Amino acid sequence: MSNLFSLEGKVALVTGANTGLGQGIAVALAEAGADIAVAGFVPPTETEAIIKKIGRKFVNIDANLMTIEPVGRIVAETVAGLGRLDVLVNNAGMIRRQDALEFSEKDWDDVMNVNIKSAFFLSQAAGRQFVKQGGGKIINIASMLSFQGGIRVPSYTASKSGIAGITRLLANEWASKNINVNAIAPGYMATDNTQQLREDPDRSKAILDRIPAGRWGTPKDVGGTAVFLASSAADYLNGAIIPVDGGWLAR
Repeated sequence: MSNLFSLEGKVALVTGANTGLGQGIAVALAEAGADIAVAGFVPPTETEAIIKKIGRKFVNIDANLMTIEPVGRIVAETVAGLGRLDVLVNNAGMIRRQDALEFSEKDWDDVMNVNIKSAFFLSQAAGRQFVKQGGGKIINIASMLSFQGGIRVPSYTASKSGIAGITRLLANEWASKNINVNAIAPGYMATDNTQQLREDPDRSKAILDRIPAGRWGTPKDVGGTAVFLASSAADYLNGAIIPVDGGWLAR
């Protein structure tokens, strides 16, 4: 049974893996046996050290996902450096907080460009590689705001709702090509994106009071789900959006 979850011989590409959820996912995939490529504009020094200590190969690709210019190069450099591509994790993302009445066009465009536009076109580039190889896995990082509206984060909510839709669309189109497209919807995680919330005593208490698990999530909490979706154990899972939220949505 354990072989179902092995990623030995696989290559995974994770965007935005220098810290937080991306780092946790990249490390979990490496611990399951995958070699790792990461793409982003912040050097993933700590992530690289951890993965090399595990004994897996590592490739860093310098890329600013505010535009789609680097997406083809990211896939090409992954294949050139590690021989193939089996798993794409669209993790890179950003959030901007402001009342909807005051929200700027720049804050809208910046978030949408990274969170949904680059994720789609990187999926497209990876999908073309997967078709050549006979299959692959795409794991998108959605959010609780793929299901809910939230407050003061209009572009983030729009982008994460879009990620849920794109996940289902690509699953519909590509399942017959042996490409599995699914998503993880993390709950409230202790990462840079939630620092403002965690530092606000009233907001933090309100959030924790609703989470049945009674705590903020951690990157490690998401890693196991990523390994499952990347493995052969998930070969018949298509278009799923899996909440990893400590029970937030069940409340």
